[in-house]
This record gives sequence, C-alpha cells and structure tokens, in this order.
Amino acid sequence: MLADIIEVLIKGIVLVLVLMGAAAYMTFTERVLMARMQLRLGPNRVGPLGLLQPIADGIKLLTKESFQPAGVDVFTYWLAPCISLFTALFAFVLIPIGGTVEIWGRPVRLQMANVDSGIVFLLAFSSLAVYGVVLSGWASNNRYSLLGGLRGTAQLISYEIPMGLSLLTIALAAGTLNLEKIVDAQKSSWFVWSNPVSFIVYVITAFAETNRAPFDLPEAEQELTAGYHTEYGGMKFAMFFIAEYVNILAVSAIAITLFLGGWHGPGNIPVIWFLLKLALFVFFFIWVRATLARFRYDQLMSFGWKVLTPIATINLILTAYFTLV
Repeated sequence: MLADIIEVLIKGIVLVLVLMGAAAYMTFTERVLMARMQLRLGPNRVGPLGLLQPIADGIKLLTKESFQPAGVDVFTYWLAPCISLFTALFAFVLIPIGGTVEIWGRPVRLQMANVDSGIVFLLAFSSLAVYGVVLSGWASNNRYSLLGGLRGTAQLISYEIPMGLSLLTIALAAGTLNLEKIVDAQKSSWFVWSNPVSFIVYVITAFAETNRAPFDLPEAEQELTAGYHTEYGGMKFAMFFIAEYVNILAVSAIAITLFLGGWHGPGNIPVIWFLLKLALFVFFFIWVRATLARFRYDQLMSFGWKVLTPIATINLILTAYFTLV
C-alpha cells in the first residue's frame, strides 16, 4: 500500500515538472517556427541558439511586480488562474503514455489513473476550464476582460458539444470508455482511418477549446487588449500562459490516444512513438496559427452550432447504426 502511494506521488511530481518544462519550451519552439515561416529572426540571443530564452522569461515573470487592480473580487481574481492551470494538468492523469514498463523489478504503468469511464472524466474536467476564463473576466473589474470572459464562455460551451459527440463516437466504435482499452483496440487499425469525420471535428474543436488561432477571440488583442487576462501580470499571467500550452499538449495527447493508436508503432519503443506523434500535433497547432487569419465572432459561433454540431450528431447516429447492424 505504501509503495503504491509513493509511486503515485513520484508519478505526479514527474508529470507536473515535465509538463511545466514542456510548456516553457513550447513557447520557444513556437516563436522559432513562426519566425522561420514568416521569414524573420526568432529568439536567438539568450544562450546557445536562444535555448535559454524560456528560462529568462520564467525568471522575468517570477520577479515581476504582482499588481492587483482596484475594485477586483480578490478571492475570485486569484482563483481563476488556479482553475485554468489545474484543469489543464488534470487531463494527463488519465492519458496512457506507454503501457506498462518494469522499473527496478517493479511493473509500473505509464499512466496516473486507469479509470473505466476515462472519457467521461476528461469531458467533465475539460468543461471546468470555462470557469477559469469567465471568473477571470468577471473578477477583474474591467469591461474588456468581461467581454473576453463572455466570449470564452460562449465559445467553450458551443464547441464542447461537437467535441463530446466526436469522442462518444470513438467510445461507441471501441465499445468502451476506458482510454487504455481504446488504445488497445487500435493495434491493427487506427480510428482516424475508420472514422475520419470524428477526427476532423475533434481537431477543429480542439483549436476552439484551447483559444488558439483562428479561434482566439477571447484574447483578440486588436479588440479586447488581451481579453480575459488583461488585468493579470507576473506569475498570475504565467499560470494562464502555461495553462494554454498545457491544454495544447492535453488535446493533442487525447487525439493521439483516441484516433492515432496511442503509443502503438513499429518496434518496442512505445513512449518514443507517443512523443513523436505529440510533437507532430504540436507542430500542426503552430503551423495553423502562422497560416490562418482569425474568424469573426459571428462566424465562429455559426460554424460551431450550424456546421460542426449537426455533422458530429449525424456521424454519431451513423456510427451507432453500423455498429449495431
């Protein structure tokens, strides 16, 4: 019993440290790749090839003055970034990364928690992310922040419906809600080939869920100065910033688990295959940001309700029909 508790604690500490480091260096990777795509120089001065830039940014945010505007709701103002970061980190508690390995003679599952209804838990906690957005906008006592929070709330609620339908379609096709069993069901063929509609719907909704371009309306600088986190600085802003990049990793890891065979691949290198797929997905997020222009807000909402939701619903019904038949 004690050994199991220690194992869970070690897994949790390692997971948080790895995700924090990955989020920091994702910002560096994004800046370098976008600079190359746009024919300009990226960060290249701090350390060799600019590799120490994320550390310099982290030190700057840690030592920056922590201000608090007048008239804010203090408890909610501080709670909002905590909710955003916690919900982003939670997804990796359920995602299986590489099956079971042996460490010092002890079998260790590369997953924090193997829950039978894993997809339900993912949907439940992803829906909590909206509270970080709306509470930060409301508590900041700033009209632009409030507008950003309202936009974020409407956007997340709208796009969670087709996302949930696309995930349920895969659960129906696999016959289980358990993430590890869904990965095992893709040993011979990935679900992206048998159900490409669900994959496309999920990828589009993932951009909206993470507030990434072309769906970054809650943070539209030209309209809302910075949106829902306008009044946040220092480490409070860093928590929102880290949460955004951890969310990108989370939705990418979910896509890999449910559609791209998880850790399965040629050879006995499961973790390597998972990380390679994750890197390709993250590159795709950066590529889209550097390529596509931002939607108008009415286009964003119309696309979610009038296009994605009907497509995801019809796809779920057809999958249910052919599965039962």
